[in-house]
Amino acid sequence: MEGFPMRAWSIEIYLVNEHGEEVPANIFDKAQYRLHPSFEKRALQTIKQPPFRIQEKGWGEFDMQITLTAKHKGGDNTLDHDLNFQKERYEAVHTVTFRNPKPDLLALLRESGPAGDENGIKGKPASKKNKKEKTVDMEKLADSLQRLSEDDLLQVVQMVHDHKTQETYIKNDVENGEFHVDLYTLPDALIKMLWEFATEKAGGLQ
Repeated sequence: MEGFPMRAWSIEIYLVNEHGEEVPANIFDKAQYRLHPSFEKRALQTIKQPPFRIQEKGWGEFDMQITLTAKHKGGDNTLDHDLNFQKERYEAVHTVTFRNPKPDLLALLRESGPAGDENGIKGKPASKKNKKEKTVDMEKLADSLQRLSEDDLLQVVQMVHDHKTQETYIKNDVENGEFHVDLYTLPDALIKMLWEFATEKAGGLQ
């Protein structure tokens, strides 16, 4: 491109511990980079090993999306990153929050600093989770919801939207046609409604 020099650029992803030091981002299974459409067949790239290094070249600056998939079913987190050439090297710090991570993921998180109990996350949310587990088998509920038909799933999404609270964690990925919800953040009444709905559609959950 006349007047615009070609530049080689790369991105790596690390965690930052409580001392501000970079440590391997081993809590993630993969990183998916969504680049500018002009990269054509390379516009969507998935890297599966830390530090999830992507290396490219081009003349233009652009905003990209980086989707990090956590290990142990920790879900996806999408970050917006501004690729620019103002400095030879620069860092962008993002905060990623995990709600009710499974024990294996929590152990990995603790390798980079305090997590879970140390930050006071345990307490009311934990006891609330245990209460729900006694009345509803959350694993069975999650499995049954994934087996519903598309029409039934639309009803589930509507129910969640209608009865969610401020604590409810949802993510609506319209572009990929996906809807994410953390069942443990739903109010008890909604959990019961979803259980009854799934039971009716599945002919009974055992």
